[in-house]
Amino acid sequence: MIRYHAAWLLPVSDEPIRDGWFATEHGRIVALGRQAPVRYAAAEVDLGEVVVMPGLVNAHTHLELSYLRDEVPPAPAFVAWIRNVMAARRRRPDPDAPEILGAVDVAIAEAISCGTALVGDVSNTLVTFGPLARSPLAGIVFYELIRFNASDPEGLVEAASQRLERLPPSDFVRTTLAAHAPYSVAPLVLRAIRRAVDRDGFAPCSVHLCESAEEVEFIRSATGPWRVLLEEIGAWDPEWVAPGVSPVQYLDEAGFLDARTVAVHGVQMTSAELTRLAARRVTLVTSPRSNGHSGAGAPPIEAFYQSGVPVAVGTDSLASAPDLNVFAELATIHALAPSVPASRLLDSATRQGARALGFDAQYGTIEPGKRARVIAVDVPPGIADVEEYLVAGIDPEQVRWVE
Repeated sequence: MIRYHAAWLLPVSDEPIRDGWFATEHGRIVALGRQAPVRYAAAEVDLGEVVVMPGLVNAHTHLELSYLRDEVPPAPAFVAWIRNVMAARRRRPDPDAPEILGAVDVAIAEAISCGTALVGDVSNTLVTFGPLARSPLAGIVFYELIRFNASDPEGLVEAASQRLERLPPSDFVRTTLAAHAPYSVAPLVLRAIRRAVDRDGFAPCSVHLCESAEEVEFIRSATGPWRVLLEEIGAWDPEWVAPGVSPVQYLDEAGFLDARTVAVHGVQMTSAELTRLAARRVTLVTSPRSNGHSGAGAPPIEAFYQSGVPVAVGTDSLASAPDLNVFAELATIHALAPSVPASRLLDSATRQGARALGFDAQYGTIEPGKRARVIAVDVPPGIADVEEYLVAGIDPEQVRWVE
């Protein structure tokens, strides 16, 4: 058993503890509390002027796109940005190319150096599963399907499910299916994905939702830039009829939204749509830096929290974000939503993300029985509000892993 002392201990499940301690054994938290004058019958490690907190959760990223870092410029509109991403991916179509795999390894190392313990990684190719399984990161790989015009929806989804079943077992990396978005996945494919996911009563399912104004227009009227793009690439289904409602209502009426759904972005959501998500206990992942870069707009983060919907934090990919630093994402969220308490933002970046991904029994808080994947963040002497300090921007140089 090892007992650690730190200037601050942030369990997330409770208030910050000044002059706190925690003990670990066999990689698990066994106890924690406020420092007492009586010494503990265990090896003592004084971590110094740091705040110890759970490893962060990056609830939405695309590690397979890491090779596109600095290659996709900002765009004034979302579909214009998507066109640039598609063009960049066509230039290097082999997902197993050394350049792409090497970029995945670099991205994983970067995420770890920024204090991330757990990721929700979205992949169209599954090339990230092996690198993640070999790394210290835990996570879930969402095998994301994109097919708007599908002749055999059931066959498509069954083939994807079988591909997941052929992957080798991993202690800390799980897999599940995901739908890309309402504008890129046919209704029957959406339903087939949901049925496949439901065969596992605990697996989450991810979907990009209300990310852009173009998405809202397309689902309401089958018009606009998405219609044009689908026709250009030969993916348009002439038999598809616009639902004539919001994307949230569309997915809800399709039976896609529940407590295991991870909805990403929500930039264009109204208060009524957020209320609907909250009623279904859907978790909403926000990535404002990516939204700004891709032309999607600024998410209404204060409305997210006011609605009662569970909120998690993701960086999105390096095609649209400058780094994989969840602390930097928190600083942007804090700037956009200064009325949201720092404690709630930190809860989003730890406990809420772990719960949404199905890992809350082991990650997200510092509590007895959970994995001791905790980080120590350097803090200057005299800091009175350590939570406010943590959401103001933390550099990787300030972060180190305790075990």
